[in-house]
Amino acid sequence: MDKAKMSNTKFDELLSNLKTSKWNFMYFLFASTWFFLIPPQSLSGAYIAPSVGFQCRPPENLNVTIAEDNCSYRVNSSSEVKDYPCTSWDYDKSVFSSTATGEFDLVCSREYLRATYQSIKMFGTFVSPIIGGYFADRFGRKLVVVVTLVTFTLCSTGIAFLHNIYAILVFRFIVGFVNIPTFYTLAMEVTEMRLRSFVGILTALPWALGTAAWGGMGYFIRDWRTLQLAVSLPNFILFPLLYFMDESPRWLITKGYHEKAMKVLKKAARWNNSKLPPEDELRALMQEIEEEAKRESESPKDESSPTQRTTSSTVRKKLGCLSRPLLCSTRKITLITVFMCVDYFIVATVFYGLSLNGTNFSADPFLYMVLTGLMEIPAYSITAPVIQRFGRKKSTVFGFCVSGVSLLALAFIPEDVTWLVMTLAMVGKMMISAAYQTIYVYVNELFPTVVRVKGMGIAVVASRLGSMMSPYITDYIGPLVPWMPSVIFGGAALVAGLSTMFLPETLGKPLPDTITDLEDKKRSKERTDVEGEEEEKKRLNS
Repeated sequence: MDKAKMSNTKFDELLSNLKTSKWNFMYFLFASTWFFLIPPQSLSGAYIAPSVGFQCRPPENLNVTIAEDNCSYRVNSSSEVKDYPCTSWDYDKSVFSSTATGEFDLVCSREYLRATYQSIKMFGTFVSPIIGGYFADRFGRKLVVVVTLVTFTLCSTGIAFLHNIYAILVFRFIVGFVNIPTFYTLAMEVTEMRLRSFVGILTALPWALGTAAWGGMGYFIRDWRTLQLAVSLPNFILFPLLYFMDESPRWLITKGYHEKAMKVLKKAARWNNSKLPPEDELRALMQEIEEEAKRESESPKDESSPTQRTTSSTVRKKLGCLSRPLLCSTRKITLITVFMCVDYFIVATVFYGLSLNGTNFSADPFLYMVLTGLMEIPAYSITAPVIQRFGRKKSTVFGFCVSGVSLLALAFIPEDVTWLVMTLAMVGKMMISAAYQTIYVYVNELFPTVVRVKGMGIAVVASRLGSMMSPYITDYIGPLVPWMPSVIFGGAALVAGLSTMFLPETLGKPLPDTITDLEDKKRSKERTDVEGEEEEKKRLNS
């Protein structure tokens, strides 16, 4: 077993020796609270800019005939008959007392702005994960977390005070731009291997609760400005936690900040009431990890001929894989990157499509939102032990396929059979939620530490493309062909299940620190066998 492999194993053992207690819980609490507060911003279009009934209000004292779509009217006079576009409308206020749809007239020729309100946040996250990943890998996870939280809070709160729809769209874009998954990565990097899957799943339960709470908040607060302010101000409660949080010790070690890493580890041991290995042994371990990370960054593994390397370099440039360490430097890391992008694109398209499709599946938008959130709770709760027992790969494939079949079946169910429509929609939402959370754990375990944030960032970019498409599928295609969104979402889920079959299993394997860790299958297996024997000995001794 070489030093790089040994050092990676020892770091996971170090986290186990530190135990899981107050220090780790601080990161879990931060990530969980963050996930609870995100849904109102991600799904705000359902109540801030919803589809509402409207009636054209033509000028008074004219003999007019209003068009069926309420977007124009015809003036009937003795001299001429002429059509004019409507410029003002009366809005149905039986459900919402005030909406951005009514305040800014997001109907008829401006209806696209309503779908844009929802999708522009996702457009903001299209590039931000890559940029955020670069800065998180270059300057640290904590700096990105601080900038993200402050900007996200100020902009989401500011939306409630803006009186121009285009200014609101700009702020929505910024909110999306700073919505970077570094919070989750930081929490995972301080989690010991045996608890990683459970922590990854359970930190997402607050998202489900936040979605259900968003439905409740929308029910009790029907004015859009008050509602936006009510769900944005709680972000300030996270600010005090920033003072106590530390940088990821994994990142500090790979970047050579050994003294800072030592301080963080000593603090963790003190908070958790545990002991660290002797200092000289710990420093030797950190040096081994740093040296391997540097070798990987400076000389990516490439055993091909000079001609092949030239051709490969050309292909990588066309693919945009220009950063080092390269996400396309080996066949295995390339396959992981491609298939993770496919999975993330599809899972986000289906997940957000179902979350925003309440008008097609239910007459009560508040009840539908609460139910979709509640469906995610068993999905996340059951997923934790399931992926621990059956692995990440099989669990993800199962979730995608069951969701796909359920959604495809919706295309053949009459709309008046509401109980069956709702049941299939909720089953589809529950299973796609399970798949979504599983691949969040999966992607963090597939990518090595040196490119983990970059890899996850690119995958999240793909997911944002999918989530950007969802409002247009539900709001434009749905009214024209009611069964088409179910076919699109269901078929896409089945494709994602198929693509996942090409990915390796990560259950019980140490978190890789370098790209080289992915390539040596024999030694990786040896490490897993050794760790399995050690775990069995510990179990028998206890």
